[in-house]
Amino acid sequence: MSQENPESAIVKHQEIYSGKIVKLHVDTIRQASGRTTIREVVLHPGGVAAIPVLKDGRLLLIRQFRYPIGRFILEIPAGKLDSGQPPLETIAREIEEETGYIAGSLTHECTFYTTPGISDEAIHLFLAKDLTLKTQRLEEGEHITVEAYSLEECLDKIRTGEINDGKTILGILWHHHMNQVVKA
Repeated sequence: MSQENPESAIVKHQEIYSGKIVKLHVDTIRQASGRTTIREVVLHPGGVAAIPVLKDGRLLLIRQFRYPIGRFILEIPAGKLDSGQPPLETIAREIEEETGYIAGSLTHECTFYTTPGISDEAIHLFLAKDLTLKTQRLEEGEHITVEAYSLEECLDKIRTGEINDGKTILGILWHHHMNQVVKA
C-alpha cells in the first residue's frame, strides 16, 4: 500500500473554534475516487506524562477531578506542553506541581497519539526516578491527591477498571513490560 497522503486534496477548510487549549477545524476533502468527505480535526499542543517510581518500587499516581467526566480518576502525572518549553522541562515541572516530588532522573520512553482519528495530540511518556519530596504546588482549580501503589496493585486497578485513563494504562503497562524485559 502506498504511504502517500490519500486525503491531501482539501476542497474547503473552516476554522470553527480556537480556545485556550484546543482548536477545531473542519475540512472537506476530495478522495481519490472523486467523492468528498468531511474531516473534523482537533488541534492540540501535545502533552507529557510520567511514571514516577519511588525508591521502594511503588508508582506515584494522582487522584484528580476531571470536569468533562464529572469525577475523580487515578492517573499518572501529566500536563499540556506550553509554547516553546521542551517536553523534558514540562514534565519535570508537572511532576513537582502535581506530586510535590522532584525527579532526579527523567527518561523519555515513547511518544504516542491519543486519538489520531480526530486529533493531532501526542503525549511524550517519561520514566521518573530518584524522587525527592519537596512541596506540591497545585495550580488554581486543580483538585489532586497523591497516592502510591505497587506495580501489581496498579495492574489490579487496571483489571478492575479503577484505573481507566488511557495514558495511565499505557504508562503502567509500558513500565510492567520494560521490567519483564529487564528480568528476562
